[in-house]
Amino acid sequence: MLIREKYLNQLIDGKDLNLIKVITGVRRSGKSTLLLQYKDYLVSQNISEEDIIYMNFESAEWYDIKDYNDLYKYIKGRSNNNSNKKYILLDEVQNVDKWEKAVNSILVDINSDIYITGSNAYLLSSELTTLLAGRVLTIKIYPFSFKEFLKEYPFKNNEDKYEKFDKYLKYGGMPMIVNMNDNENLIINYLNDLKEVVLKKDVICRNNIKDIVFLDNLIKYMSSVIGNLTTPYSIAEFMKKNGSTITNETVDSYLKMLENAYFIYRVPRYELKGKQLLKTQGKYYFIDNGLKNIIAGFSSYDTGSSYENLIYIELLRRGYEVYVGQYNDIEIDFIAIKPSEKIYYQVSRSILDEKVEEREKKSLLAINDNYRKVILTMDNVKNKQIEGIDVINIIDFLMN
Repeated sequence: MLIREKYLNQLIDGKDLNLIKVITGVRRSGKSTLLLQYKDYLVSQNISEEDIIYMNFESAEWYDIKDYNDLYKYIKGRSNNNSNKKYILLDEVQNVDKWEKAVNSILVDINSDIYITGSNAYLLSSELTTLLAGRVLTIKIYPFSFKEFLKEYPFKNNEDKYEKFDKYLKYGGMPMIVNMNDNENLIINYLNDLKEVVLKKDVICRNNIKDIVFLDNLIKYMSSVIGNLTTPYSIAEFMKKNGSTITNETVDSYLKMLENAYFIYRVPRYELKGKQLLKTQGKYYFIDNGLKNIIAGFSSYDTGSSYENLIYIELLRRGYEVYVGQYNDIEIDFIAIKPSEKIYYQVSRSILDEKVEEREKKSLLAINDNYRKVILTMDNVKNKQIEGIDVINIIDFLMN
């Protein structure tokens, strides 16, 4: 199993800090595997198995732990055998009712170092942040990057990087995919099942959704407007033309539920001239191209929106805050920001057509500052610049 060093090192760096380490991300993105790898690391550091309390709440072994009181009593009982620090690893902890009360009490009452995982953003918007303000270290985990995909899914026969990338673009980076040996039927069945599990457990059941037909229609529509500016109002208006009576408030509510399940991400607009976030309109992207394609259909996987979707998640994976740029009437695909860095990106499948090159170049050259500007394309380019704009092949970007 691939050691995802970036995430594992974040846990190691946080070891013994008086903070609760919270690992979040969409289901089946590798949170449980990471937690088990960290458990192995603790054992390698001569920490006794007796002092490591690992509980996976998707296992029948822990069905008797129903609420915070059960959880607290169990861990308290396990902690009375000696005075050593206890390393407490709680996997999919949101399955325990009011779990945050137990975690808060454990932090106060027991000499412990606590790690938790969860597949829903409610994990961070719950009472945990109120009870433990300033005492949470969040680690966001994503599906495999292309570099990780290549490590786990090595080249076969005479495959080149373009053929390998085509599979990544089509099937996505969910870790289980790499074990399916290019069996398309198996991969499609798995992605379908994963989509259903995420929607059922983290959207429908958690929010007591009744109108499942509308939810299904909504995600299909969202897969068709990737990379386009939209609003809950415009989505509701489109649905009404197709016979729905849904309101824009309900659309907004459903979108937030999908965001909380890490299934889709909303990217707000940033107005560069006024240096402010704009409340109206935004773009939406899916957590994984494979999940997007299982909804939109694999016949349209090699499109501009697919490349945008992939680049957006990669920028998040690299730790950037990402916005859609707005400068007067000109739109910039992405503004990627870190505390000491800002980069503007345009994503285009090809800029060999002069009109396309001019359009992508115009958007970036309109910005009157000295931050780096980049066009990402599938064209076979190397060390190319256009009027100070770096032009980079998408595969080279992902492998760098």
